[in-house]
Amino acid sequence: MTERPPGPATEGDDEVVVPVFFLSDSTGISAETMGNALLIQFPDVRFERTVIPFISSVEEAREVVAQLDEVMAGPVAPLVFTTAAVDEVRAELMRTKAPIIDFFGLHMDRVEAQLGARGLREARRLHGLGDVRRYNDRMAAIEFAIEHDDGLSPRGLDRADVVLLAPSRCGKTPTAMYLALQHGLFVANYPLVDEDLETTDLPRPVRDLADRCFGLTTTVARLSRVRQERRPDSRYASEEQCRFELRRASAMYDRHDLPTVDTSAASVEEIAAVVIQTLARQRRSLARAQSGHDLHRGRTNR
Repeated sequence: MTERPPGPATEGDDEVVVPVFFLSDSTGISAETMGNALLIQFPDVRFERTVIPFISSVEEAREVVAQLDEVMAGPVAPLVFTTAAVDEVRAELMRTKAPIIDFFGLHMDRVEAQLGARGLREARRLHGLGDVRRYNDRMAAIEFAIEHDDGLSPRGLDRADVVLLAPSRCGKTPTAMYLALQHGLFVANYPLVDEDLETTDLPRPVRDLADRCFGLTTTVARLSRVRQERRPDSRYASEEQCRFELRRASAMYDRHDLPTVDTSAASVEEIAAVVIQTLARQRRSLARAQSGHDLHRGRTNR
């Protein structure tokens, strides 16, 4: 494998776009996630991303190598991230002339050395059907999130791991769906409307679930902007209405000491991470109160 010296793409030229490829013999989600975690550190560089998943044979790997080498012959050298686990596929991918960052190869040898055992080196689909129980849990969680989106149904709310409270358009639905899909959590979300905000009491349907409630908030400017896209020039989108709803929602959160997440500058992944960490802390506190020992991290009882 040969590497070309850095070109104008690394010098902040807005006209240059760096091709980026995420390769995997599975879904490609891990390669994309880890690769993007590095790319986000270069905000002044423009990237064109391509995901190539399920490279399951040497023949398919050769086709990918040919594609990469063709791009390598172009004006800008690509970046290639791979998490391919199968040795034969990995070996073939490494034949490319393009610079390649092999996450699996970088770390697997060290893990094997630490454990004193050799890993299977098989394509195991973290987000597939390999773990049927986990897959079924996630599908059930998604169904629950859909059924309990925007307070659609009070039925079975006591089964919720998390209840997201917020005025409309603060990020409840995407956060609920992400927590369901990625973590298998049963998440309900409840919109706070003017009627709910007349008092700092929790809305009746979630009044007995305060220990599972999370409050979402944002800035007046951002909420007004998002609502303008939905209902332009309406009272609903006015800064005055947004300010009122956010102020009253914060008063409710404060009264009940609810954990709160500001969604104005946070991605859904970051919001979900805060929720997960808070749940873990609550479980540890509960465990210490009950037995003096930490709980292992897991699902809340329903």
